[in-house]
Amino acid sequence: PTLAGFGLPPAVYAAGRLDHDSEGLLLLTDDGTLANRLTDPRHKQPKTYWVQVEGDPQPEQVQALRAGVVLNDGPTRPAQARRLAPEEVATLWPRDPPVRFRKTVPDAWLELVIGEGRNRQVRRMTAAVGLPTLRLVRVGIGGHRLDAMGGTQAWLSPGHWQRVGGSLL
Repeated sequence: PTLAGFGLPPAVYAAGRLDHDSEGLLLLTDDGTLANRLTDPRHKQPKTYWVQVEGDPQPEQVQALRAGVVLNDGPTRPAQARRLAPEEVATLWPRDPPVRFRKTVPDAWLELVIGEGRNRQVRRMTAAVGLPTLRLVRVGIGGHRLDAMGGTQAWLSPGHWQRVGGSLL
């Protein structure tokens, strides 16, 4: 589905974008200044992603992400990168359709925080260090975090939105 099907108020636009294969936080606003502050690369707003990768991340692969990797359109800025514990992602909603499961190939979750937003950047970064992305969930933009927005629930459910401080999320 697209945003047009959600019945949002007039003059509300997305501050940023998510690829069709990605999930998570998409900020909506009618405040052009806020949208610019969140999306313009000059402001370097951090974007936090939880990434399920194929393979068992080795320390040198995580360090390569921290140092920045070279992509076909040039080097990335250094990222914050850490391995997530299984209990950290245990409350994440199930993916529909589910990620393929292979008994012989391990998978793991990483948290990446980047300050730029190139096309499919996180997927290309993990692939560049030998860890193809299976699932990508954006959990934060700037000071906004998806897991802090669900009230008594752990997460705001997929396809739902709520008004926060005059802005729609």
